[in-house]
Amino acid sequence: MEMPARALRPQPQFLQVLARHWPLLGGIALLLVPTIIAIATQSWTGEAGVHGPIVLATGVWLFARRWKELRDVQRSGKFGLTLAVLIPSLLLYAFSRAFGFLATEAIGLGGVFVAIFYGWFGGEAVRRMWFPMLYMAFVVPMPGWVVSTLTAPMKEYVSSSATWLLSKAGYPIVREGVTLYVAQYQLLVEDACAGLNSLISLTAISLFYIYILHNASWRYALFLMLWIVPVALLANLVRVIILVLITYHFGNAAAQGFLHSTAGLVMFATALIGIFAVDGLMTPVRKLLTRTSA
Repeated sequence: MEMPARALRPQPQFLQVLARHWPLLGGIALLLVPTIIAIATQSWTGEAGVHGPIVLATGVWLFARRWKELRDVQRSGKFGLTLAVLIPSLLLYAFSRAFGFLATEAIGLGGVFVAIFYGWFGGEAVRRMWFPMLYMAFVVPMPGWVVSTLTAPMKEYVSSSATWLLSKAGYPIVREGVTLYVAQYQLLVEDACAGLNSLISLTAISLFYIYILHNASWRYALFLMLWIVPVALLANLVRVIILVLITYHFGNAAAQGFLHSTAGLVMFATALIGIFAVDGLMTPVRKLLTRTSA
């Protein structure tokens, strides 16, 4: 007696894609894994890159949540345009990888992904997914010379403002450049306290927040983005003042120990609360700009 043949179960969509395109996916993995490891060990372990894993995870989620939409509009991109982006990106990646230029290596890898995404899904998909692509750029660590250049005016502003406020409160504090002298202690306002590191993290998280909640009104999203810089600078000013007060009352060891990290967390939480507060207070503006764009 013959046994009835069992119906073959369809493979999950992910396994179908893997079986069909495994050479391409394997090549992408060969490029991606070394770069991610380098970024994780060189950037994500410091304060300047603490937002990197969050951006990577939420960026992948932004693509995954619109996967069905991408499949619906999928049209293969032009082969010539795909190669025009892919080849220079691969050359930039290979050159940067060979000489240890992590920032341009990540940029080259990003160009490879954009070229493959365009070739696979087409121009309409790129147009619809422009924000997730831009958002993923925050995974790329900024070069040191860029950080030094941008933090110079921020350090001057934060140190001078903190000195003025604390002197008005009666504290014995003077400033020489970006070095603060309070009583017998000397404090240097470094890049971490100047605002750029927190500004990058805050910008990334704020953009994600704006995109998810206010994607329908690009005018209001742009308006809310303008508040990111002043909120970040204010939060960093609060951080420097807290560290000066800790140093003055409890000593330099306390300020440079656990309380230093705590002040950083307080600063970042203050900045996020500031963005949420601005969003709440600007509800009338949001309604007006939403009606205007409708």
